[in-house]
Amino acid sequence: MNPEEERRRRWQLAVGDEEANASLSERDRRIDRALSALYGTPEESKGRGGLGASQPRVARWLGDIREFFPAPVVQVIQKDAFERLGLKRMLLEPEFLATLDADVHLVADLISLGHAIPQKTKETARIVVKKVVDELMARLAHATVQAIRGARNRARRTNRPRTSDIDWPRTVRANLKTWRPETGTIIPEKLVGFARHSRLADLDDVILCIDQSGSMATSVVYAAIFAAVMASVPAITTRLVAFDTAVADLTDMLADPVDVLFGVQLGGGTDINSALAYCQTVLRQPAKTHLVLITDLFEGGNRDALFARAAEIVASGVNLIVLLALNDSGRPAYDQGAAQHFASLGAPVFACTPDMFPDLMATALRKGDVHAWASERGISLARG
Repeated sequence: MNPEEERRRRWQLAVGDEEANASLSERDRRIDRALSALYGTPEESKGRGGLGASQPRVARWLGDIREFFPAPVVQVIQKDAFERLGLKRMLLEPEFLATLDADVHLVADLISLGHAIPQKTKETARIVVKKVVDELMARLAHATVQAIRGARNRARRTNRPRTSDIDWPRTVRANLKTWRPETGTIIPEKLVGFARHSRLADLDDVILCIDQSGSMATSVVYAAIFAAVMASVPAITTRLVAFDTAVADLTDMLADPVDVLFGVQLGGGTDINSALAYCQTVLRQPAKTHLVLITDLFEGGNRDALFARAAEIVASGVNLIVLLALNDSGRPAYDQGAAQHFASLGAPVFACTPDMFPDLMATALRKGDVHAWASERGISLARG
């Protein structure tokens, strides 16, 4: 766009006239609607979909401003929104919280607003976040622990199965000789059950390194929950590292995923190279370390240094896996050139839904072929 066209575009956005803005792109019209919802007068906002008190509309608006504006501008807009749109009142009303359809996206919005929420409303925000985290933990924790500890292997049998792994039809057949007609029972002298894949005892270190820039908000929520669950499995050591342009090690907070989420600072730039540099400093046993880098790979720092460091990490024996997103859609926007470079190093690069993540980690911890695992499930991998 030439300078004259850019001046005209900015003038149209500043004027905010519907007729004048008809020539704007759809993206620019979304920017205009987002700003008008907050800064337009009541008359100007008619027909433009002001926010009112609708939580879903507020959530969409918060997502829009993170998409359109840099972090310092977003912080100013969010603080203005608390005063002008009544978000503070919404978060303080028990009746509103009782009927709130809270989900992972709302948690991401609350976390992103953390710096703007007045101190006296922090506890209200924690209630909402804890409600969603508890629901997600109930849904995801069992699958994660079971997958990591070892799944059933129906191709093998064992005579010392867990109660949940007993193959009752085979056990009955194996014990027919112990039938007691007087009681109508069989004495199970021999149990037959499904074996499990090799346990992960004496295994491995897992580092979840999460990009906490605004575009990765829901991925941060899911990653924090999975890190908390994995930290409860004695067979592995789990470390959680979050980064934007700075790096924060949140491992000591993993006992409470709500504390973890309030410890992140969504927004800001992205320095993946610095994050990987920190991860290198905490490597204890590279050949037994799985580094899961969760980022869209839009590097704001030194790209060449990032690629060189990633190559060092892979060469040291670390199992590096790059998740472009950890969310329900599994269709992220990402830096395709950077993804191809990481893939050329041998690192699997793809997006993953939360329901698939436990099985992914189990495959990685068993030294399985993650590329093959993803391909078998129809997941699109970046190619080097």
